[in-house]
Amino acid sequence: MTTKSKAAARRALVLDILNHGALALVALLFLFPFFWMVSNAVRSNAEVLAIPVRLLPSVFEWDNFAKAWTEQPFGRFFFNSFVIATSVTAITVVVSCLSGYAFARLRFPGRDLLLMGYLGTLMVPGIMLIIPLYLIINSLGMVNTFQGVILPVAFGTFGSFLLRQFFLSIPNELEEAARVDGASRLRILVSIIVPLSMPAIGLLSLFTFIAQWNNFLWPLIVMTGAENATLPVGLTLFQTQQSTAWNYIMAGATLSMLPGIILAILLQKLIYNSIALNAGMGGR
Repeated sequence: MTTKSKAAARRALVLDILNHGALALVALLFLFPFFWMVSNAVRSNAEVLAIPVRLLPSVFEWDNFAKAWTEQPFGRFFFNSFVIATSVTAITVVVSCLSGYAFARLRFPGRDLLLMGYLGTLMVPGIMLIIPLYLIINSLGMVNTFQGVILPVAFGTFGSFLLRQFFLSIPNELEEAARVDGASRLRILVSIIVPLSMPAIGLLSLFTFIAQWNNFLWPLIVMTGAENATLPVGLTLFQTQQSTAWNYIMAGATLSMLPGIILAILLQKLIYNSIALNAGMGGR
């Protein structure tokens, strides 16, 4: 090995170490809030508020998780959040597949204009729709019901646009061959397009589920009573006029993260495939 090649190898090693060090630093910055949440979840409430601040508790109170679960009807909170998040995700995926396929493959008058108007709704802040949506839900008698929470947020624009873009990348020849065999549009969508689009559908499902699992404002407005509260709303019940049980809030928040983490682990292969495929499409 020549002197120049040795120097180049050393420079490459140094750059590799610096890159990995920078990535590790960024990872620590992102992970620190989660560490702090768990650290506060296993200490007494007095120690949470104590000054000076300690990174680790003096005594680990692991039973805070059990106390947080029994202090409020956490099982009911989990059930309500699961029903709402799962229902919204299922409806969003079905509607996005149908509308995305229509915008990507069907030819009809005004399609592009309708698509532009559809995408224009993304520029409307969601907070501006709260009062009109509540008035509609109230007039339909859906206040304090699962339908009132699910239906207004289940028909979003983002999923339709995401799947439309993915459907456009699928070769038309596959669809033409299926039409020659007599397959209908719906059969083509279900049997060909959807299986080939599972990476994008998995990514959409994960984003939708986590967004609805963490949704706070709309369930707070529509639902009343602890028995109808979702997890984000239920955590606020640890706050009273006299005091706030911050350790129980942190313990409950830690427990509420588990379904999203499990779902991300289960869908990691689809997410990786989606990122790799989009990167490959961008490189062509």
